Amino acid sequence: MKTIIEPFRIKTVEPITMTTPEERERYLREASFNTFLIKARHVLIDLLTDSGTGAMSAEQWAGIMRADESYAGAESFFRFESKLQEITGFAHILPTHQGRASERILFELVGGEGKVVPNNTHFDTTLANIEHSGARAVNLPVAEGKNPRSQYPFKGNMDVEGLERLIAEVGAKNIPVVMVTVTNNSGGGQPVSLENLRAVRRVCDRHGLPLFLDACRFAENAYFIKLREEGQQDRSVRDIVRDMFDLADGATISAKKDGIVNMGGVLLMRDETLFQRATNLLILTEGYITYGGLSGRDLEAMAQGFEEVLHEDYLQYRIRSTAYLGERLVRMGVQIIEPPGGHAIYVDAGAFCPHIPAEQFPGQSVVCGLYREGGIRACEIGSVMFGKHAKPAMELVRLAIPRRVYTQSHIDYVLEVFESLFAKRNTLRGMRIVEEPPALRHFTAKFAEI
Repeated sequence: MKTIIEPFRIKTVEPITMTTPEERERYLREASFNTFLIKARHVLIDLLTDSGTGAMSAEQWAGIMRADESYAGAESFFRFESKLQEITGFAHILPTHQGRASERILFELVGGEGKVVPNNTHFDTTLANIEHSGARAVNLPVAEGKNPRSQYPFKGNMDVEGLERLIAEVGAKNIPVVMVTVTNNSGGGQPVSLENLRAVRRVCDRHGLPLFLDACRFAENAYFIKLREEGQQDRSVRDIVRDMFDLADGATISAKKDGIVNMGGVLLMRDETLFQRATNLLILTEGYITYGGLSGRDLEAMAQGFEEVLHEDYLQYRIRSTAYLGERLVRMGVQIIEPPGGHAIYVDAGAFCPHIPAEQFPGQSVVCGLYREGGIRACEIGSVMFGKHAKPAMELVRLAIPRRVYTQSHIDYVLEVFESLFAKRNTLRGMRIVEEPPALRHFTAKFAEI
């Protein structure tokens, strides 16, 4: 059938607030043109992030009621641990309160001055935690990933030859881990192929380097492999997921994405010594090893969420409904990173408003335009987010789709707002930063229109 049908029924609803153009103008100015600083109740359709914004299932809520809140050795932890071991094959599993906590522990242990950490593309918190440790983060995306119009099926891949050159340049002894982000968030939510992961693994083996996955969206990545990679079509997503994790020595996971929960993270490791050091640091900063800064109910919800995310009817709906938004935008004349990604659509802000130069943050201008026009909150991924480090390859606006939250009519409304804004895109004005923090400035920076 052509119609995209949500593979669930709505059981509980939450009201959203309708606002007038005058109200939105006031709220935007009060937030200094940074939509992160707008109160959620003043947002109509919230596409700021897919992190922790999903709707939990009846089974997840039932797990919350069953949860064991014992400080140590709670049954909820063992259910969580067993599910992660079943899915990933890792024996050493630590819960954390979210993905950046896993990153902080990892890079406090392996980072430091003089170290270099390559990735297909680091996302914001990964990059920040690496640099906070004193190490240097290096992005090695494939060339196709820098071309929004390219239809290459695995634009999230790592440049394997570039990885070899980096190792030759800085020396294997200065690379504590090689990371691959699946799917590649900063690169447009684009997938990484099994072939590419295997090629990266071979490079790591030749040089004695551990391979870690940033596996926030591992299930979405596996579904893309099933759809697009030769020889994978008849395999289950669960088996492809296991192949991905079998290639890795460790992983950081924000369960707020493919765990379909509002809070939670995971740190996976194979090396016993590194795991023991991580355990000590977890106890120092997060909590005991069987709760890791979470409640038992969070662990129960994660265990169930990691099971539900592997259901292929859910993944088919998830990927196809995101593609629906992307395909309609392209038909409208709005350039996106093609083909559509898994968790989000990435609008090419440079193409949307070519009259605004990169140094005036065209992505932020589009973000503000969407809020003004229709109360939609989106996220800039370009010179605001990454410009303090190096000029990004693309100026993007991410429309991140929360899991199991919005229906097709909500997305059709987003398309109507885009159509209206696109017609008057030449009226969008550039931005300048008037106040910013030393790191992760996109969260709290304040702007003024030029």
